[in-house]
Amino acid sequence: MAPKQDLGNSLDLVNIKEIRNSTVILKSGGMRQIIMVGGVNFSLKSENEQNIITQGYQNFLNGIDFPLQIVIHSRKVNIDGYIEGLVARKEVEESPLLQSQIDEYAEFIKGFVQKNAIMEKAFFLVVPFFPTGMASVAKSTKSFLPFFGKKKDAAGVAKDTEDAERIFQENLAQLTQRVSQVVNGLLTIGLEATILENDALVELFYNFYNPQTIERKNMTLPQQQK
Repeated sequence: MAPKQDLGNSLDLVNIKEIRNSTVILKSGGMRQIIMVGGVNFSLKSENEQNIITQGYQNFLNGIDFPLQIVIHSRKVNIDGYIEGLVARKEVEESPLLQSQIDEYAEFIKGFVQKNAIMEKAFFLVVPFFPTGMASVAKSTKSFLPFFGKKKDAAGVAKDTEDAERIFQENLAQLTQRVSQVVNGLLTIGLEATILENDALVELFYNFYNPQTIERKNMTLPQQQK
C-alpha cells in the first residue's frame, strides 16, 4: 500500500489570497471580478428577436479585446427562506383552516424537496486582469543578500505598503474599466448583470469549495430600476 501523502493545510489548495473591493485577488497577484448574469429563454423569442440577440452577442464578443471566462453554476435551491415565510404567514393568519393548510403545504414542500432536488442554474462572467507591477513591488521589498542589508524601519515598511496599495488601486481602476465595458455590453443585449460584492464572492466560493455542505443562499440579481 502506498503511503499517504501529506496534503498540508487545505487553504494551500485554494488559489485565492483575499477578497476586497469586490475583487478576488489571487496568490499570483492576478485580479478577478465576477459578474452574475440573468438568463433569457431564447427559445420563446420570435425569430426576429433571436436574430437581434445573436447579432448583439456577436458584437459584444467582437468588442472585447481581453479574455473572459463563462461559468455555469448548478446548485440545489435553498428553500429555508421560503419555509420561514410560510411560518410567518401562518402566525398572522387568523383562520384556523388556513393555518392548517399552510402547515400542510409547508410539509409538502419539505417532503418534495427531500425526494426531488430542485436545481437552479446561475451564469457568471469572470473578468481577469494580470498586473505587471506586482513582481517589481514584491522584489523591492526583499534584499537579494539580506545578511548584507539593513532591517527596514517602520517608515520603510510603511513606504512599501503605500507603494503596493497605490499599484493595487491603479490595477483596480483598469479592471473596473473592463468590467464596465462587459456590463454595458450585456445590458445592450438585454441581459441583467450585476457585479458581485465581497459578501457574495465569499459565499460563492464557499459554495464552490463545499458543494455537499451548503446550498446557495442570497445569490439573486437585484431588480433593475426603470
